[in-house]
Amino acid sequence: MHKILNLEDLIASKQLEKEKEKGNGCEDLNIEELYDLIIPPGTVVSIIYDIVEEFGLEPVTRKVFVGIANSEERELLVLRGPLEKVQAAEKFLYDEMKDWIESQ
Repeated sequence: MHKILNLEDLIASKQLEKEKEKGNGCEDLNIEELYDLIIPPGTVVSIIYDIVEEFGLEPVTRKVFVGIANSEERELLVLRGPLEKVQAAEKFLYDEMKDWIESQ
């Protein structure tokens, strides 16, 4: 049986990797040096997995103001990392989503 891609599993596995790195003495970037790429709701999960693996970004959730459907804040998935990686991942995300939409 095939394993279904699950965002909670992705987040948990990346947090476990991060904890292991801390245990090995690897220093994390200061929080000021990290940027968030907000993943739009409805993004294809396989694209999110590809971004995390290819660019080494950390998947976390963050409350973000959303001015639609009588909702002030929603908890959204964001991918966190250095500016250069986040910018490259953003371009990759939009290119992949465009390709996916055109293939439908």
